Amino acid sequence: MTRTREETCDMDDMILKVNHLSKSFGSHKVLKDIDFTVKKGDVTSIIGASGSGKSTLLRCINLLEIPTSGEVSFHGENILSRKGGAAAYRTKVGMVFQSFNLFSNMTVLENCMVGQTKVLKKNPEEAKEVAMKYLQKVGMAPYINARPRQLSGGQKQRVAIARALAMNPEVLLFDEPTSALDPEMVGEVLSVMRELAQEGLTMLVVTHEMAFARDVSNHVVFMRDGVIWEEGTPQEIFVNPQKEETREFLSRFMER
Repeated sequence: MTRTREETCDMDDMILKVNHLSKSFGSHKVLKDIDFTVKKGDVTSIIGASGSGKSTLLRCINLLEIPTSGEVSFHGENILSRKGGAAAYRTKVGMVFQSFNLFSNMTVLENCMVGQTKVLKKNPEEAKEVAMKYLQKVGMAPYINARPRQLSGGQKQRVAIARALAMNPEVLLFDEPTSALDPEMVGEVLSVMRELAQEGLTMLVVTHEMAFARDVSNHVVFMRDGVIWEEGTPQEIFVNPQKEETREFLSRFMER
Protein backbone atom coordinates (compact mmCIF):
# COMPACT_ATOMS: atom_id res chain seq x y z
CA MET A 1 0.00 0.00 0.00
CA THR A 2 1.34 3.46 -0.95
CA ARG A 3 1.89 5.69 2.05
CA THR A 4 0.94 9.34 1.85
CA ARG A 5 3.50 12.10 2.11
CA GLU A 6 2.21 12.96 5.60
CA GLU A 7 2.50 9.35 6.78
CA THR A 8 6.16 9.21 5.70
CA CYS A 9 6.95 12.53 7.41
CA ASP A 10 8.66 12.47 10.80
CA MET A 11 6.70 14.81 13.08
CA ASP A 12 9.95 16.49 14.11
CA ASP A 13 10.57 17.36 10.46
CA MET A 14 7.08 18.71 9.74
CA ILE A 15 7.09 22.50 9.92
CA LEU A 16 3.77 23.39 8.32
CA LYS A 17 0.57 21.42 7.90
CA VAL A 18 -2.48 22.71 6.04
CA ASN A 19 -5.61 20.74 6.88
CA HIS A 20 -8.96 21.00 5.02
CA LEU A 21 -8.23 24.64 4.15
CA SER A 22 -10.80 26.58 2.14
CA LYS A 23 -10.98 30.24 1.18
CA SER A 24 -13.90 32.12 -0.33
CA PHE A 25 -14.26 35.72 -1.44
CA GLY A 26 -17.99 36.30 -1.26
CA SER A 27 -19.63 33.48 -3.20
CA HIS A 28 -16.42 32.70 -5.10
CA LYS A 29 -14.61 29.69 -3.62
CA VAL A 30 -10.91 30.11 -4.44
CA LEU A 31 -9.51 27.22 -2.36
CA LYS A 32 -11.39 23.99 -1.71
CA ASP A 33 -10.39 21.54 1.02
CA ILE A 34 -6.59 21.81 0.66
CA ASP A 35 -4.37 19.34 2.55
CA PHE A 36 -0.66 20.03 2.38
CA THR A 37 2.54 19.51 4.38
CA VAL A 38 5.93 21.22 4.42
CA LYS A 39 8.90 19.36 5.86
CA LYS A 40 12.20 20.83 7.00
CA GLY A 41 14.49 21.30 4.00
CA ASP A 42 11.69 20.95 1.43
CA VAL A 43 11.83 23.00 -1.74
CA THR A 44 8.22 22.82 -2.90
CA SER A 45 7.15 24.38 -6.18
CA ILE A 46 3.46 25.13 -6.67
CA ILE A 47 2.54 25.24 -10.34
CA GLY A 48 -0.70 25.74 -12.24
CA ALA A 49 -2.55 28.17 -14.48
CA SER A 50 -3.34 31.71 -13.37
CA GLY A 51 -6.44 31.72 -11.18
CA SER A 52 -5.90 28.21 -9.84
CA GLY A 53 -5.47 29.45 -6.24
CA LYS A 54 -1.68 29.22 -5.88
CA SER A 55 -1.02 32.73 -4.56
CA THR A 56 -4.11 32.66 -2.33
CA LEU A 57 -2.79 29.46 -0.73
CA LEU A 58 0.51 31.18 0.05
CA ARG A 59 -1.28 34.24 1.44
CA CYS A 60 -3.41 32.02 3.69
CA ILE A 61 -0.32 30.20 4.95
CA ASN A 62 1.26 33.56 5.81
CA LEU A 63 -2.00 34.93 7.31
CA LEU A 64 -2.21 37.75 4.79
CA GLU A 65 -5.60 36.20 4.05
CA ILE A 66 -7.60 34.44 6.76
CA PRO A 67 -8.92 31.06 5.58
CA THR A 68 -12.68 30.62 5.53
CA SER A 69 -12.28 27.19 7.13
CA GLY A 70 -9.60 24.64 7.94
CA GLU A 71 -6.34 24.79 9.85
CA VAL A 72 -2.78 26.00 9.29
CA SER A 73 -0.46 24.36 11.84
CA PHE A 74 3.09 25.51 12.58
CA HIS A 75 5.07 22.88 14.50
CA GLY A 76 1.78 21.27 15.47
CA GLU A 77 0.01 24.40 16.71
CA ASN A 78 -2.98 25.74 14.79
CA ILE A 79 -2.00 29.37 14.23
CA LEU A 80 -5.58 30.32 13.36
CA SER A 81 -6.66 29.62 16.95
CA ARG A 82 -3.96 31.89 18.39
CA LYS A 83 -5.02 35.30 19.64
CA GLY A 84 -2.71 37.74 17.90
CA GLY A 85 0.91 36.84 17.20
CA ALA A 86 0.68 37.11 13.40
CA ALA A 87 3.73 39.38 13.20
CA ALA A 88 5.86 36.98 15.27
CA TYR A 89 4.66 34.03 13.18
CA ARG A 90 5.58 35.86 9.95
CA THR A 91 9.16 36.25 11.17
CA LYS A 92 9.34 32.43 11.05
CA VAL A 93 7.33 32.04 7.85
CA GLY A 94 8.60 34.88 5.67
CA MET A 95 7.41 35.96 2.25
CA VAL A 96 8.93 37.38 -0.92
CA PHE A 97 6.38 39.10 -3.17
CA GLN A 98 6.32 39.44 -6.94
CA SER A 99 6.03 43.24 -6.56
CA PHE A 100 9.00 43.45 -4.14
CA ASN A 101 7.13 45.53 -1.48
CA LEU A 102 10.22 47.51 -0.53
CA PHE A 103 9.84 50.77 1.38
CA SER A 104 10.47 53.48 -1.22
CA ASN A 105 11.50 56.08 1.38
CA MET A 106 14.26 53.86 2.81
CA THR A 107 17.66 52.85 1.53
CA VAL A 108 18.50 49.25 0.70
CA LEU A 109 20.22 48.86 4.07
CA GLU A 110 17.33 50.43 5.99
CA ASN A 111 14.86 48.12 4.23
CA CYS A 112 16.83 45.14 5.53
CA MET A 113 17.14 46.54 9.06
CA VAL A 114 13.66 47.85 9.84
CA GLY A 115 11.96 44.49 10.45
CA GLN A 116 14.79 43.39 12.71
CA THR A 117 14.62 46.51 14.87
CA LYS A 118 10.82 46.91 14.95
CA VAL A 119 9.72 43.25 15.20
CA LEU A 120 12.73 41.32 16.50
CA LYS A 121 13.77 44.24 18.74
CA LYS A 122 17.43 44.01 17.75
CA ASN A 123 19.69 46.96 18.33
CA PRO A 124 20.75 48.88 15.20
CA GLU A 125 24.33 47.62 15.26
CA GLU A 126 23.26 43.98 15.32
CA ALA A 127 20.55 44.58 12.70
CA LYS A 128 23.07 46.25 10.40
CA GLU A 129 25.50 43.35 10.74
CA VAL A 130 22.81 40.81 9.84
CA ALA A 131 21.51 42.98 6.97
CA MET A 132 25.01 43.33 5.51
CA LYS A 133 25.54 39.57 5.74
CA TYR A 134 22.50 38.83 3.59
CA LEU A 135 22.96 41.76 1.20
CA GLN A 136 26.46 40.42 0.58
CA LYS A 137 24.97 36.97 0.03
CA VAL A 138 22.60 38.16 -2.72
CA GLY A 139 25.19 40.43 -4.32
CA MET A 140 23.62 43.74 -3.25
CA ALA A 141 26.16 45.01 -0.69
CA PRO A 142 27.48 47.71 -3.10
CA TYR A 143 23.98 49.26 -3.21
CA ILE A 144 23.28 49.74 0.49
CA ASN A 145 22.71 53.49 0.16
CA ALA A 146 20.51 53.27 -2.94
CA ARG A 147 16.74 53.80 -2.88
CA PRO A 148 14.46 51.26 -4.55
CA ARG A 149 13.70 53.63 -7.45
CA GLN A 150 17.39 53.53 -8.38
CA LEU A 151 17.43 49.71 -8.73
CA SER A 152 16.46 47.33 -11.50
CA GLY A 153 13.68 44.83 -10.92
CA GLY A 154 16.16 42.02 -10.38
CA GLN A 155 18.10 44.09 -7.86
CA LYS A 156 14.90 44.99 -5.98
CA GLN A 157 13.93 41.33 -5.74
CA ARG A 158 17.37 40.36 -4.45
CA VAL A 159 17.04 43.07 -1.76
CA ALA A 160 13.59 41.70 -0.90
CA ILE A 161 15.10 38.22 -0.48
CA ALA A 162 17.88 39.60 1.73
CA ARG A 163 15.29 41.45 3.83
CA ALA A 164 13.30 38.23 4.32
CA LEU A 165 16.42 36.23 5.20
CA ALA A 166 17.49 38.84 7.75
CA MET A 167 14.45 37.86 9.83
CA ASN A 168 15.89 34.33 10.16
CA PRO A 169 12.78 32.49 8.90
CA GLU A 170 12.28 28.73 9.14
CA VAL A 171 10.32 28.79 5.88
CA LEU A 172 10.46 31.30 3.06
CA LEU A 173 7.44 31.68 0.78
CA PHE A 174 7.99 33.04 -2.75
CA ASP A 175 4.95 34.35 -4.63
CA GLU A 176 5.92 34.30 -8.32
CA PRO A 177 9.19 36.10 -7.52
CA THR A 178 10.24 36.45 -11.18
CA SER A 179 6.92 37.30 -12.85
CA ALA A 180 7.40 41.08 -12.63
CA LEU A 181 10.96 40.94 -14.02
CA ASP A 182 12.32 41.47 -17.50
CA PRO A 183 13.57 38.17 -18.97
CA GLU A 184 17.25 39.11 -18.62
CA MET A 185 16.77 39.70 -14.88
CA VAL A 186 15.03 36.40 -14.12
CA GLY A 187 18.28 34.43 -14.06
CA GLU A 188 19.92 36.52 -11.34
CA VAL A 189 17.00 35.96 -8.96
CA LEU A 190 16.68 32.23 -9.74
CA SER A 191 20.41 31.87 -9.14
CA VAL A 192 20.02 33.24 -5.60
CA MET A 193 17.07 30.92 -4.99
CA ARG A 194 19.01 27.88 -6.24
CA GLU A 195 21.84 28.70 -3.84
CA LEU A 196 19.40 29.00 -0.93
CA ALA A 197 17.87 25.64 -1.85
CA GLN A 198 21.31 24.01 -1.95
CA GLU A 199 22.00 25.40 1.54
CA GLY A 200 18.89 23.63 2.88
CA LEU A 201 16.51 26.56 3.34
CA THR A 202 12.89 25.37 3.47
CA MET A 203 11.14 27.08 0.55
CA LEU A 204 7.61 27.16 -0.84
CA VAL A 205 7.60 28.70 -4.32
CA VAL A 206 4.66 29.67 -6.52
CA THR A 207 6.26 29.82 -9.94
CA HIS A 208 5.85 29.67 -13.70
CA GLU A 209 9.53 28.76 -14.05
CA MET A 210 9.15 25.10 -14.94
CA ALA A 211 12.89 24.44 -15.17
CA PHE A 212 13.30 25.64 -11.58
CA ALA A 213 10.39 23.48 -10.42
CA ARG A 214 11.82 20.45 -12.24
CA ASP A 215 15.50 20.86 -11.38
CA VAL A 216 15.59 22.50 -7.93
CA SER A 217 12.46 21.27 -6.11
CA ASN A 218 12.10 18.00 -4.28
CA HIS A 219 8.28 18.31 -4.20
CA VAL A 220 5.96 19.69 -6.89
CA VAL A 221 2.28 20.54 -6.44
CA PHE A 222 0.00 21.09 -9.44
CA MET A 223 -3.09 23.17 -8.63
CA ARG A 224 -6.21 23.53 -10.72
CA ASP A 225 -9.58 25.11 -9.91
CA GLY A 226 -8.72 25.69 -6.26
CA VAL A 227 -7.65 22.14 -5.46
CA ILE A 228 -4.39 20.20 -5.42
CA TRP A 229 -4.85 18.16 -8.58
CA GLU A 230 -1.63 16.18 -8.33
CA GLU A 231 1.58 16.27 -6.31
CA GLY A 232 4.80 14.31 -6.13
CA THR A 233 8.51 14.42 -6.86
CA PRO A 234 9.69 16.34 -9.93
CA GLN A 235 10.26 12.97 -11.62
CA GLU A 236 6.67 11.91 -10.93
CA ILE A 237 5.12 15.20 -12.06
CA PHE A 238 7.30 16.10 -15.03
CA VAL A 239 8.16 12.64 -16.38
CA ASN A 240 5.20 10.51 -15.38
CA PRO A 241 2.15 12.66 -14.46
CA GLN A 242 -0.93 10.60 -13.64
CA LYS A 243 -3.62 13.15 -14.58
CA GLU A 244 -4.44 14.24 -18.11
CA GLU A 245 -4.85 17.86 -16.93
CA THR A 246 -1.30 17.85 -15.55
CA ARG A 247 0.05 16.53 -18.84
CA GLU A 248 -1.82 19.20 -20.82
CA PHE A 249 -0.58 22.02 -18.57
CA LEU A 250 3.04 20.86 -18.69
CA SER A 251 2.98 20.31 -22.46
CA ARG A 252 1.98 23.96 -22.98
CA PHE A 253 4.82 25.21 -20.78
CA MET A 254 7.44 22.87 -22.14
CA GLU A 255 6.62 23.97 -25.70
CA ARG A 256 7.55 27.53 -24.68
